[in-house]
Amino acid sequence: MAKVQPKAKPDFNVFVVEEREGQDPFWLKIGAAWANKDGKGFNFVLQALPLDGRLVLREYKEPEKS
Repeated sequence: MAKVQPKAKPDFNVFVVEEREGQDPFWLKIGAAWANKDGKGFNFVLQALPLDGRLVLREYKEPEKS
């Protein structure tokens, strides 16, 4: 099976959000997502899997340069 290469820039970043008692939620970027051409789904590339928390898709934003 041939590996499909997604377009260069993702449509979304994927975060896992962990709720913390008495503190703001902790957001950790774990991957990216690309919309399918037919608009009926997404392809995800994840570097980690959440054990707890919720997954959130946010519109892709270029990383800030340090």
